[in-house]
Amino acid sequence: MEPPADAPGALRGALRTAPAPVGAYRPRMTAEPASDDRLLAGRYALREVLGRGGMGVVWLATDLRLERPVAVKEVTFALHLSDEERRLLRERTMREARTAARLDHPSVTSVYDVVEEDGRPWLVMELVQARSLQEVIDGQGPLPWPAVARIGLDVLAGLTAAHEAGVVHRDVKPANVLVADDGRACLTDFGIATATGDPTITTTGAIIGSPSYMAPERANGQPPGPAVDLWSLGATLWTALEGHPAFARGEPMATLMAVVTEEAPPAPHAGPLEPVLRGLLTKDPAQRTTAQQACRQLQAALDEAQPAPWSPGPAARQPEPPQQVDEVRQDRVERIDAADLRALVAASATVLGTVARDARDQARHLAERRRERRAQATAREEAAAQESAAAQEQAVARERAAAQERERAVAARADQRPRFRFRRRWVVVPVLVVLLVVLAVVAGLVVLAGYLLGWS
Repeated sequence: MEPPADAPGALRGALRTAPAPVGAYRPRMTAEPASDDRLLAGRYALREVLGRGGMGVVWLATDLRLERPVAVKEVTFALHLSDEERRLLRERTMREARTAARLDHPSVTSVYDVVEEDGRPWLVMELVQARSLQEVIDGQGPLPWPAVARIGLDVLAGLTAAHEAGVVHRDVKPANVLVADDGRACLTDFGIATATGDPTITTTGAIIGSPSYMAPERANGQPPGPAVDLWSLGATLWTALEGHPAFARGEPMATLMAVVTEEAPPAPHAGPLEPVLRGLLTKDPAQRTTAQQACRQLQAALDEAQPAPWSPGPAARQPEPPQQVDEVRQDRVERIDAADLRALVAASATVLGTVARDARDQARHLAERRRERRAQATAREEAAAQESAAAQEQAVARERAAAQERERAVAARADQRPRFRFRRRWVVVPVLVVLLVVLAVVAGLVVLAGYLLGWS
């Protein structure tokens, strides 16, 4: 069940902003007066119709016992459902709404009570001032990534608390995220989207949800788990960053086919949040980013940037341009019949099978190319190694030759020095002998001359 897109965020539950007292805020639009005051369960006086949607009506009511304003959501079932389908949906709504009522977290709207009257469930929720994220996007367009990161952290905190309690939302989307004036956000419609969105193929033959934000495994008829909420959160953050849904195709089945078979287009305004979006929008739930991983990534982006605070601003809405055929709002809850769902599964299987075959062929081709490149690289490395080895051998040979040449030169010099000394010795000795002989002759002559002179 979902109120109209232009209904105020207060219709969808509560955003608790301690220490503000419960019921301190009023709705931001003129409500439709009820035809007459009606008492629900002997306690809740229905005053005004705040919004109508394809799955029910939201009322402004007064809790007569505690004397406080509340929002009451009347869950209605489609006319085409059988009595057995209505019974199953009613039981599931009551059971899971009671589970949601046990949730106590600042990022989750408070469900005060759940009652059954006129054969259908009524959920009583806290009523405070808040606008839905969809209204903020409609009024402001794409939001700055730091604001989207903070909203994502708040919603992840609420989803973590819900998943730990065994509750899967199954309808996370901008219309179900409430944003307060200080920028804090919380998730609403717990239990309602679970109850109305989880009749599986085996029970009612159809699934109910918002196609643009429905996880691929839900569109394929698989049992939903906590990972479906993380996909929906990724699609919600993508919408907040870009101002429009990532997979909207103007018609529910075409949108679901895009969800199942196509990758999300790039988000130019995502900035550092691009890895978070890519991880949350992973087709395989087993490979999808977990809540803890997404929290760490969002917080790291905020810690690094340290952006200024942001608020959603006034509720006044700027004039909107005329919508094109492919711009029709894609967050409405749609019922996908069994035949359509089987056709979608078969078509997606065919498309995915073709894609898989193409992917295998491409992978095989790429593998062959990689092997060729590796072989070429190995050949180049071997050739380079051989050239290097040859160059080293040549260098060693040159060094060896140079060393041998040096050795020969040294040996030659060593051989030349003794012969030179030997020749010089044989020249000097005769000269000395001749000199000695000459000196002896001269001395003899002197002695002889003196002797002769003495005799005379």
